[in-house]
Amino acid sequence: MQKLFLLLILSLFLFGIDSFAQNSSIAEAYQQDVKIRKTGMAILGTWAVGNMITGAIGRSQATGQNAYFHEMNLIWNVVNLGIAGAGYYFTATGDTPESASVLLNDQVSFQKTLLFNAGLDLTYIAGGFYLMERAKNTTNRPERLRGYGKSVILQGSFLFVFDIILHTIHSKQSSQISDFLSYVQIGPNQVGIVLGF
Repeated sequence: MQKLFLLLILSLFLFGIDSFAQNSSIAEAYQQDVKIRKTGMAILGTWAVGNMITGAIGRSQATGQNAYFHEMNLIWNVVNLGIAGAGYYFTATGDTPESASVLLNDQVSFQKTLLFNAGLDLTYIAGGFYLMERAKNTTNRPERLRGYGKSVILQGSFLFVFDIILHTIHSKQSSQISDFLSYVQIGPNQVGIVLGF
């Protein structure tokens, strides 16, 4: 009787895990993933629009290196707005993954992209410093190089912080799925749980 009772409880537990894994857990994790990505793209888009507005106003009113600083902010953030818009659109129109492992793979891929972008951001910052240093040794519009350099340092710094924070938030989300998957063994037509004592 006890064995039958334990078998019944284990069956219900496994059925509950299977249902949870296949429906609730994946859908909820996916919705959380979508929320994180959409929020990130909204922040990037807001930064871009703010920089485009102040860049356009600043470019029309400033002179010298300040005018070039605002000009580069405007140019740079046209690209940022395009990235934010595309990212938001593709995130909002995606389909719920079929399994937790597919979702986890997608999240890990996104995190790798964020880390790659953070590396590019550091390159942008270095490029900005290079432009400012080069401005010291040229007579051909050094104010443009200084203004562009300062802008690239600012934009690269923002993007670096943005990518690292988004990666950190996103990796916490995917670690929950990874933890869940470490206790579940899925095979053809079966689901199992690994219990440690």
